[in-house]
Amino acid sequence: MRIAAIAFIGALAAAFGAFASTGSAWWWPAAVLCAALAAVGTHDLLQRRHSILRNYPVLGHVRFMLESIRPELQQYFIERNYDGRPYDRDVRSLVYQRAKGLEAEQAFGTERNVYAEGYEYFESSMRPRPVPSEQPRVRIGGPDCAKPYDMALFNVSAMSFGSLSANAILALNRGAALGGFAHDTGEGGLSEYHLRHGGDLVWEIGTGYFGCRTEDGRFDRARFAEKAAHDSVKCVSLKLSQGAKPGIGGVLPGEKVTAEIARVREVPEGRTVISPPYHEVFSTPRELIRFIAELRELSGGKPVGFKLCVGSRREFLAVCKAMIDEGTAPDFIIVDGAEGGTGAAPLEFADHLGSPLTEGLITVHNALVGAGLRDRIKIGASGKVATGADIVKRMVQGADFTNAARAMMFAIGCIQAQSCHTNTCPAGVATQDPRRARALHVDDKSVRVQRFQSATVNSSMKIIASLGVSGPAQLRPHMLRRRVDPVTVRSYAELYEWLAPGQLLIEPPESWAADWKAADPDRFGA
Repeated sequence: MRIAAIAFIGALAAAFGAFASTGSAWWWPAAVLCAALAAVGTHDLLQRRHSILRNYPVLGHVRFMLESIRPELQQYFIERNYDGRPYDRDVRSLVYQRAKGLEAEQAFGTERNVYAEGYEYFESSMRPRPVPSEQPRVRIGGPDCAKPYDMALFNVSAMSFGSLSANAILALNRGAALGGFAHDTGEGGLSEYHLRHGGDLVWEIGTGYFGCRTEDGRFDRARFAEKAAHDSVKCVSLKLSQGAKPGIGGVLPGEKVTAEIARVREVPEGRTVISPPYHEVFSTPRELIRFIAELRELSGGKPVGFKLCVGSRREFLAVCKAMIDEGTAPDFIIVDGAEGGTGAAPLEFADHLGSPLTEGLITVHNALVGAGLRDRIKIGASGKVATGADIVKRMVQGADFTNAARAMMFAIGCIQAQSCHTNTCPAGVATQDPRRARALHVDDKSVRVQRFQSATVNSSMKIIASLGVSGPAQLRPHMLRRRVDPVTVRSYAELYEWLAPGQLLIEPPESWAADWKAADPDRFGA
């Protein structure tokens, strides 16, 4: 239809030109206008930099015209106390600039109200350290792991093939391969698009066991072992819950379940796929830890961990007790914040369930420290991580590495149209419509992913150096501060309680004692 429309406009230009040559000269303006539109449309269809213009030739330029006056529109809304989602808008602009290889600079200082309650900032040093020439890595793999993996500080978070188009998956994975960072597959299975470019993969196993399930939807150990042996699979992540919708399983609308998606996930074509809310393989904390140990063995000794949005502190402490009793533990835990995004979730779940990332991270870090387990388990953070400052903030709060989904989508062209669940994504990112997905050019967008990740990690290292330390391991809670009211500022060392190694095993503090005593490794729940 796009090609036909451009061809029709071109034909009109030729016809108007013929009329002007043989009749009235008044036809020339119409001929020139149609010729110009046809030329612009042809260029838009053939260029590879902008997905929007490939899907919406000529009309797509209206969006870029509006974007060019974005600062003025933003100031208009700010002056009228209209929110307009400034966080996402500002972050999207930053991601676009870094993805294009442009360093984001700001004239005239910050636009944030530094005296507003909740404003956070880092404690800079009078003697900054040199910025390291190489980006640091995090060794993932405890004493039971035979094949440890060196994780980057910033990686692609879980997004499934099915939720995203094939081209989007290809671009993300090729970007990960170019930049040497990890790409989480999401729970939708291990597709050929995850494997084609050889990027390092974290294979996520959800409650639907897509890609390693029996005909009745149960976990298939033989199929898991076969796929986990692939060289590109570096780690395995067991998804317990997702930040945007803890307590319910994933949802893939039926219109996105094409024949190819159905084959990858091993589900019926055209029918909405709803993952169960819980795993059928285990029902207690002890069984969870045993299952993780089994997955590690089935994978040939690769690092295995789990992802969750923290809810009950008592339940997580029960898992810690199970680790101690069983003498084994996951190699990593990814904490997903309640502020994280998703392609489809009930509004009430997105707004009212699960711990925000700050509380979740600090809870998990303290629990592992207090139980004497922190030195063998690495912690990842996921949930609106998009900037170098976000990375450093999460590491101060207890994380060893971070993952991003939304920001990586911005890097491959997402404009946050919020139509992920409708299969009509205008940028070709979150759709299974091949006519829309073709607009996303893999080679161009993969380079943007690599640029964005590299620039963001470099930014985090500059911030760390400005704090007067030489690396992430030296970050401490007192380096991050929050304004709690117009005249009072507290550091994270003061705002939160931080446990000493093994403190829960020796003498739990009063604030933790009741939960630690009640935590039962043989049951979830209160």
